[in-house]
Amino acid sequence: MRDCSVRRAPLSSAPGGAAISRHAHHIDRVLESVSSGSAAARSALAASWQRSVQHHGLDPAEHREARRVGTDALTARRAQLDSFLTVSRPKLDQLFGLVGSSGCGVLLTDADGIVLEQRCSDSDAAVFQSWGLALGADWSEAHEGTNGIGTCLAEKTQVIIHRDEHFFARNIGMSCMDAPIFGPDGRVLAALDVSSARADQTAGYNRLIAAMVTQTARAIEADYFRASYPGARIVVAGAEDADAAMLIAVDADDLVIGATRGARRAFRLELSGALKPRPASDLFGREDGPTGFERAERAAVIRALSRAQGNVTEAARALGVGRATLYRRMKRLSIGE
Repeated sequence: MRDCSVRRAPLSSAPGGAAISRHAHHIDRVLESVSSGSAAARSALAASWQRSVQHHGLDPAEHREARRVGTDALTARRAQLDSFLTVSRPKLDQLFGLVGSSGCGVLLTDADGIVLEQRCSDSDAAVFQSWGLALGADWSEAHEGTNGIGTCLAEKTQVIIHRDEHFFARNIGMSCMDAPIFGPDGRVLAALDVSSARADQTAGYNRLIAAMVTQTARAIEADYFRASYPGARIVVAGAEDADAAMLIAVDADDLVIGATRGARRAFRLELSGALKPRPASDLFGREDGPTGFERAERAAVIRALSRAQGNVTEAARALGVGRATLYRRMKRLSIGE
């Protein structure tokens, strides 16, 4: 990626002698939290640290190379999500345009935490490479313990993991802001990450970046949902949660055939997998007036009249009935001319 020339604080480098005591303090803090019987119940961060030790068998003092999948495996994973990546790339470029000049990198992973796409400036590439923030890297919680990508996927929610909130002591120089992306089936499909190894990264700045990450993740989710139902009518539903993509796909028969994760939760639909087909009116509460076939007939007549701009003759022709027949139906259905 092209580097934007701006003055900024230096990025953190690999740990040296001066950092040993800081790392030791972090390791003691993590282990003390894990050994506490109540910390995990009080804190999502402590719960993640506990998973890292007790469920994944990790040691915060361990210093090993980041795991990466091979070239063939990475190619296969990207091919499996090819249409999703095609939709995502413009949004990744846009997000990088906003944060890249401040020493941040943008990453997109699959549901397993494997990095499939990366954006970073040429001048920062070596630093991110040394941190293991690179294509094919495995940032699942099972492999890296508490971190932005892995914990976001484990918790299925947006997270900020700032410096010493990471599990491994070797990762405490980083700040990671992440949001999950849900597929059309309601399941977690990917994680969007902005990471920074800047020495002066503040918690307040992290919150600003996190808001951009969440907004971009929802935009990708919405665009991919639309692309997944090319022949359907997409209904945008209102949402109290501005961070949730609320879209519903309706087919030509006015049956709901798809819904985003946010819409599934809001309308109490199946949280994942295929939806049971149901009339759109059942979701939106439009049950007043005529019912059954009469309601469907009335809707068809109104649509035909609307397309014909009120011309009864043209509407009758579109419906395949005579003009007099349509007048009689309009009278029976209480549709004014």
